[in-house]
Amino acid sequence: MIDQLSELATELVRMNVDVIFAPSSTEVEVARLATNAIPIVFATHADPVGLGHVASLARPGGNITGLSGLGADLAIKALEILKEAVPNATRYAVFWTPSAPWYPAFLQAAKSAGEKLGIQLHTAPVQSVEDLDGAFAKAAQEHVDGIFVQPTSLSRSLRAPLAKLALTHRLPSMFGGREYVEAGGLMSYAADYVDLTRRAATYIDKILKGAKPADLPVELASKYLLAINVTTAKALKLDLPWFLEQRADEVIE
Repeated sequence: MIDQLSELATELVRMNVDVIFAPSSTEVEVARLATNAIPIVFATHADPVGLGHVASLARPGGNITGLSGLGADLAIKALEILKEAVPNATRYAVFWTPSAPWYPAFLQAAKSAGEKLGIQLHTAPVQSVEDLDGAFAKAAQEHVDGIFVQPTSLSRSLRAPLAKLALTHRLPSMFGGREYVEAGGLMSYAADYVDLTRRAATYIDKILKGAKPADLPVELASKYLLAINVTTAKALKLDLPWFLEQRADEVIE
């Protein structure tokens, strides 16, 4: 996947495009390596400052800017919600993507949340669909009570098999986007990616009209969405607390 993205980024630079839209940190990293001149706009970056893609949120300082959902902070909140859904849980499996540049921050946030909640975390790298059976087998060996998947471009492409295997193994699942829940996952908590992408379009418009990325502050997500698949909850024989369904922005049946 990374090799393909690198080839695409190189081709865009060769074409001398006016702006490169690189939605998440994975795409931003390959675009950054390809050019330090062509403006790069992101929409769902999890950790732009931590990864050095911008100097600061207020003053990006280079050719990269856009919108951020601050993924590490969301990881903590997502694990708290999963604990509310399964109050007796003591162990979670955490699936992470090695090719996602922000995975260290994600794992650190998950670790901090686990310590706070009194939950043991068992992490497993997932880099392709071939890794899924092994990751779930490891989760079963550890007798986990639920799974939490790092929201990345890769895991989003694997959302259907992830949801199916979670249900097969009868594991409540927490994801980072409503599309995972539409695919059959139990729950998701994430920034409103549609809103972020729409707002990123305004950045592209400003740049095409002459604005410099260095002068456009990185904006943070202002909308966060909790989605629940009640059909999956019933299949798991999971009696969700009433307040979770009341709090949900979207209930999928």
